[in-house]
Amino acid sequence: METKKDSTEDKILEAAKNVFVAKGMEGARMQEIADAAGINKALLHYYFRSKERLFEAIFAEIIKFAFPKITRIVQSDEPIVTKIEQVIDAYIDLLIKHPFIPGFVMKELSRDPSGLFKIVIKFGLNPQTIFDHIQLAMDRGEIIQMPPRHLAANIISMCIFPFAARPLVSFVLFKDDQVALEAFYAERAPVIKKFVIDAIVIKN
Repeated sequence: METKKDSTEDKILEAAKNVFVAKGMEGARMQEIADAAGINKALLHYYFRSKERLFEAIFAEIIKFAFPKITRIVQSDEPIVTKIEQVIDAYIDLLIKHPFIPGFVMKELSRDPSGLFKIVIKFGLNPQTIFDHIQLAMDRGEIIQMPPRHLAANIISMCIFPFAARPLVSFVLFKDDQVALEAFYAERAPVIKKFVIDAIVIKN
């Protein structure tokens, strides 16, 4: 019975991801998710009472995967440039696989941030650790001096904004050409890495 339950839940989560990507949080309907999972709506509500609960479960799984990976990168013995490149790769890979996340997170932060904060804390991403590693690299003369929070915010913003503003980016930059838009997203990681590294590395 437990195996069947786990299998059904996995199918629901995968179907929900696909519907969220196609329709967004506002446009997604529980009936659509049930249909995509091949179950009836009553069974879907048995596992997840609301669309919000369903997304929270997906978000928790994504955070559980992403945050430890980013923490390992930050705490590694790699040079700061390598760490920055790996973090950018991790962020962009996450957003390409789950492009609906930024919009949902922004909405939840304006509505009730406590739930998201609890998930972040639960999986142990400590921003101060990141700031400390950046500051150490600055003190060693590897990268230019600036408040570490600004560097972190700059990198995260460049990664997230094109996904958070996907409809605007699609219309303004590509006239809703989805093939060109996806190619643009595929190019983001190397473009951001070059921009950041060129801007912060001290040339000897």
